[in-house]
Amino acid sequence: MTAPRIAFIGAGNMAASLIGGLRAQGVDASAIRASDHGAEQRAKINAEHGIQTFAANAEAIVGADVIVLAVKPQVMKAVCLDLAAHIGANQLIVSIAAGITCASLESWLGPRAIVRCMPNTPALLRQGVSGLYANQQVSATQRQQAEQLLGAVGLALWLEQEQQIDAVTAVSGSGPAYFFLLIEAMTAAGEKLGLPRDTAAQLTLHTALGAARMAVASEVDAAELRRRVTSPAGTTEAAINSFQAGGFEALVEQALNAAARRSAELAEQLGQ
Repeated sequence: MTAPRIAFIGAGNMAASLIGGLRAQGVDASAIRASDHGAEQRAKINAEHGIQTFAANAEAIVGADVIVLAVKPQVMKAVCLDLAAHIGANQLIVSIAAGITCASLESWLGPRAIVRCMPNTPALLRQGVSGLYANQQVSATQRQQAEQLLGAVGLALWLEQEQQIDAVTAVSGSGPAYFFLLIEAMTAAGEKLGLPRDTAAQLTLHTALGAARMAVASEVDAAELRRRVTSPAGTTEAAINSFQAGGFEALVEQALNAAARRSAELAEQLGQ
């Protein structure tokens, strides 16, 4: 598919990652624009990716097929209200702002083709995963455009219901922090067992990386992989039994439910 012309409103870390991913895929710099209120950030994006940058949001979206809203959720309403009169009927809106619903965007922009996305921070390394939801105005071609955009920084998965964004937020949006917490805890435990801290950290990090790669590449699920490395009465079984005796699965479920509830609460607050 021919690359669409894309305008980024906001040129922070996530926007820069998307721009870098698109450029790495061969999208010409002339097809990408970005606006940002910070002159230093505009200069940085221009220098790194060779794209045209603007101080004014309305100037950046002229001629764009896709408008990516990449500003902080707290300023999204003001940005949308300022842009509403300048957006054309055929321009696709892609929002990567957490907690901003399609209904809120439509109330600020009017009826539009909108794709709402929840990427995660590994997108900064082009190893992200994003949940995408399209409202009824989005065409098949526009769905392809949104998927190409988010696919530039990792895996893009479509959702059938917008409410599922809260679950995506709980699982993958906030998910990297859960793994960081486990890495932190395992490193500290390894040190208490007598390992030098750097050694414990390296063992933990590379074990996490190797396990994730095995799980992604495997034809069987994580439960089966776990069973295969858990010998009866062995060291792994002792650790797993300790995890489960402490209510590990229930605690994970409780944590993700808390994140999903908070995602829904933030959407209600930010959409006012």
